[in-house]
Amino acid sequence: MSCSRITSSVYLLTLASLLQTAFGAEPLFRTCSNTGNFSAGSPYEANLKQLTEYLSNQAPPSWFGLRSIGQNPNQAYGLALCRGDVRSADCKTCVVEAGNEIRKRCPYKKGAIIWYDYCLLKHSNMEFFGKIDNQIAIYLWNPNNASGEMEVYGAVKIYGLTQCTQDLSSSDCKKCLDGIIEQLPRCGDKKEGGRVIGPSCNFRFERYRFVNT
Repeated sequence: MSCSRITSSVYLLTLASLLQTAFGAEPLFRTCSNTGNFSAGSPYEANLKQLTEYLSNQAPPSWFGLRSIGQNPNQAYGLALCRGDVRSADCKTCVVEAGNEIRKRCPYKKGAIIWYDYCLLKHSNMEFFGKIDNQIAIYLWNPNNASGEMEVYGAVKIYGLTQCTQDLSSSDCKKCLDGIIEQLPRCGDKKEGGRVIGPSCNFRFERYRFVNT
């Protein structure tokens, strides 16, 4: 991955994080793939709708859902991942909203990914289960500069969170996280907080508590 692949300067202040918990919040990012289009009323659209409904019910109990529906050439593959510290009800709400929003922002695209603070949703007409997807990485930074390396890594407490989609093996999860974490020094050095989010794993650190513990 390259630091220049996709960079976002979205502020990660406490207020911004709180706003992400509100229903109807803007997604952090979305990308529409070029793997093909489908038409309204097509079998693929019906499979995709059923897939999204299934993931919104499967993800909340374990914070992860994975499923394919239909047969080629109209088979739809999808996954949903919720942040491990969110309530089950908020996980479901996030996945439902992601499903609705991804259809608006990537109309008639067979593949797409959308990220919220609480969840991500991915669907495709190509099978991707158990594979690291490192084709895209989104970088978001806290606008405040750290006051010094000794202070940040010494007396000041730092909060962190890492997460992988549960279809990855433990070794692939580590490989995915190593790949995105190594981007931080070159992309957001000397910032008080930041995150790298991708389709298969994500990492975040802040000087304030942003997780529900």
